[in-house]
Amino acid sequence: MRGDRERLLDIVEAIERIEKHTNSDVVQVAEDELVQIWVLYHLQAIGEAVRSLSASLKNEYPEAPWSEIIGMRNILVHHYFEIDADIVQSAVTNDLPILKTIVQTILSDIDR
Repeated sequence: MRGDRERLLDIVEAIERIEKHTNSDVVQVAEDELVQIWVLYHLQAIGEAVRSLSASLKNEYPEAPWSEIIGMRNILVHHYFEIDADIVQSAVTNDLPILKTIVQTILSDIDR
């Protein structure tokens, strides 16, 4: 069974894959359907990984918006036609860099 450390690594990997194809380029994400699908897929993967993290880890690091991430995953998976492109772009541009830093800090703590 995959543990918290592996799930956290999944989150970092998904963020880095999004970064690789967006470079925070709003126009590219808005106009390129393949990039949009790439981003949505990896946002779903992040949500799945967060959903699978232990409650104790999430409680230990309340600075991460765990519930909001899971909520976005649920919308992406279950309400596909209700996805707001502006919210997705904001998450990519503003929220993912912060989440990446938080997750890297948690990984450092775990590895100590």
